Amino acid sequence: MDLPSSFIHSMSQLLSSEELKEFLKALSVDTPVSIRLNKGKPFIRPKEGWEQVPWCSMGYYLPMRPTFTFDPLFHVGAYYVQEASSMFLSQVVQTYVKEPAVALDLCAAPGGKSTLLQDNLPDGSLLIANEVMPHRAQILKENLVKWGHPSTIVSHNDSSAFSHLTHFFDFILTDVPCSGEGMFRKDEVAIEEWNLENVDACWKRQRMIVENVWPSLKPGGILVYSTCTFNTLENEQNIRWIQENLGADILDVPVLEDWKITSALGGEKIPVYRFLPHKTKGEGLFMAVLRKTSAEEPIFSGRKKEKQKKPTKNNAVSIPNICKEWIKDRDNFQFQLYKDMIIAFPKTYVEQWGILSQNLNILHAGITIGSIKGKDVIPDHCLAMSQVASDSFPREEVSYNQAISYLRKESLSLSAETPKGFVLLTYNHQPLGFVKNVGNRANNLYPQEWRIRSGFSPEQVITP
Repeated sequence: MDLPSSFIHSMSQLLSSEELKEFLKALSVDTPVSIRLNKGKPFIRPKEGWEQVPWCSMGYYLPMRPTFTFDPLFHVGAYYVQEASSMFLSQVVQTYVKEPAVALDLCAAPGGKSTLLQDNLPDGSLLIANEVMPHRAQILKENLVKWGHPSTIVSHNDSSAFSHLTHFFDFILTDVPCSGEGMFRKDEVAIEEWNLENVDACWKRQRMIVENVWPSLKPGGILVYSTCTFNTLENEQNIRWIQENLGADILDVPVLEDWKITSALGGEKIPVYRFLPHKTKGEGLFMAVLRKTSAEEPIFSGRKKEKQKKPTKNNAVSIPNICKEWIKDRDNFQFQLYKDMIIAFPKTYVEQWGILSQNLNILHAGITIGSIKGKDVIPDHCLAMSQVASDSFPREEVSYNQAISYLRKESLSLSAETPKGFVLLTYNHQPLGFVKNVGNRANNLYPQEWRIRSGFSPEQVITP
């Protein structure tokens, strides 16, 4: 690995000469493969050879890298491929979030930490997952829909949009864009793009992002700051700046010694958590936890409180009652028409949804039940993926090859006994997605933009 000399020099200021050698050697070793199981879809069990990630009960290191693209259970949200270091967030949430919370993942794509938050926040919480880059925001939406948690909103906004939501959130994760030094051994582009000028631009942008979102955090609320880089400019020095300029306490997180997590570097004496690849099994990560110390009383507000509104309803068309039977515990949801889509959203947070709809660009909210086409309601793929979908549709179990054909959005033929109409296909008895059986064929309703595009078929499929 040909690392920039200026990067090596900067690390030599933080590590002893002997430790620097170990650090650089570790960067030439293959990245460990790890996944995190979906708590809401518990149909995968740990197998022989799996090693549990110490700080995350649902995380596991795998002995080899599976062919994830060709595993149908990956596409239905049974698990998420995530770096083990990033899973440390579960330890933070379980330590400091004890009651239902309104949480924001500000820089959320592709969705690893958002799905982790959904599994670790207390029951009854609401998660807003945001991404500023348009293409990445669509990937975020896809991954959260597949994860299937109903109390979710996906938005596409710059951090400045959140400054108007005064004291709105109990918990904010800022996994800020960084210089990416922790990704060097898995991403050659990160090495090519690294330079001191970019590091300088990153720490300034990171402060701006935190400053933008800080007004939306409630007094006493928790902000988690993380990067995937090693230098102190983007890490310890930014934490000091937040503490001194925005008003925050830096909090401890309980860790065990055998986790081999590193404390602050650069002479700082503050509780932060560093994952260095020559010590901890995972990629490079920095994380710190802060509590807002402002004494102001919480204010539940939007940009224009007197004009707050709920998502637009289409009152010309009523919602068919049968759609309400498609999810469990339907009395806990409010059903609304948004354009031609039927959406079910948790009643507890309808007011918050209205405020967010006024202030933000919303891509997804709650459960998209289906779309109205004339007299028909076409069930949405979001419903098939939802953790609260009821058993309202006839099901047909498909083979592995049929599942891959479905995920490629190819045409399918079902058994002669399959009833006509909408059918939920299952693989390993888990929902895969809808088709409309018209007798001689089944129309594939898998989202076009999510299909497996590769025509390659591996000789051997390795699954977790």
